[in-house]
Amino acid sequence: MRAIVYSQTGGPDVLRLVERSVPVTAAGQVRVRVHVSGVNPTDWKSRRGSAPGEATPFAEVVPNQDGAGIVDALGDGVAGLQIGQRVWIWEAAWQRADGTAQEYVVLPAANVVALPPSASFDLGASLGIPALTAHRCLTMSEFGPARLSAGSLTGRTVLVAGGAGAVGHAAIQLARWAGAEVIATVSGPVKAELARRAGAEHVINYRTQEPAAEIHKLAPHGVDIVVEVAPSQNAALNSAIVASGATIAIYANNGGDELTLPIRSHMTTNTRVQFVLIYGVDPEAKAHAVAAVSAAAGDGALPVGDDAGLPLHRFPLERTPDAHAAVEAGAVGKVLINVI
Repeated sequence: MRAIVYSQTGGPDVLRLVERSVPVTAAGQVRVRVHVSGVNPTDWKSRRGSAPGEATPFAEVVPNQDGAGIVDALGDGVAGLQIGQRVWIWEAAWQRADGTAQEYVVLPAANVVALPPSASFDLGASLGIPALTAHRCLTMSEFGPARLSAGSLTGRTVLVAGGAGAVGHAAIQLARWAGAEVIATVSGPVKAELARRAGAEHVINYRTQEPAAEIHKLAPHGVDIVVEVAPSQNAALNSAIVASGATIAIYANNGGDELTLPIRSHMTTNTRVQFVLIYGVDPEAKAHAVAAVSAAAGDGALPVGDDAGLPLHRFPLERTPDAHAAVEAGAVGKVLINVI
């Protein structure tokens, strides 16, 4: 089978196409014939490491956490999946050598999830890390819910910073599915249109508008949940617009690696500041996220593509280095690799 591998850290040029044997399943494992592989920022960051030329944790690493395909083989003891079933994959490469940038991948059954009949492979490969991260950000409030469902955020106001990114896009869609009122901030008119197509009811261009004033008009009592991609840059804004008991869920460090917070104002509002890295989330919370994301996809609440506000950028497997370079360069939308 064809696979993309790398044996040392570095730029996209360390990725190479090789031929490998088709892997076999052990007990509790599932083999998936991968149709589409999704690329996330953590994929290229893992490939780059802390410096070029470092040894990888395995002799060869296949990149990419997310994907979608068809179940090809089942190990002993696997229940709930069938050969020939369409599935989506999450965290394929987390602490493992084999991600989804290959024709077949063997994974624990928990990392292989039935794809709703109406969902395409493109959608399945776009879920994973972005949607699970968004779910975690939206469920960190002490007031709940721990697992999203249709209408479970009714009455809440959610602010999504960077509403045109993959996580922001998923956060808008999941929050709207759960019944929240959604405000998104963006850097320009093109991204504003993407956020609207994703379902944001209110979109603020922070370069041409005064975000705090606009948000106060829309949410006089403040925002209940902030899904934050640029915490350093948005610290003053967030302190000005959070409601009492609000949660600021931080999943990235765009625009700066240090965060300074005004203590008194956040103490007054009993603000919760929560950092989110989906890989380290406890298993119960992750299981809630997987179930909720599948339910939302089944309800048609997580569409992808231009009309849904998440443009798709496609590359064949042999051009995986170009796909990684596109994500690293900040491609707006979702980068997908057609494995078949």
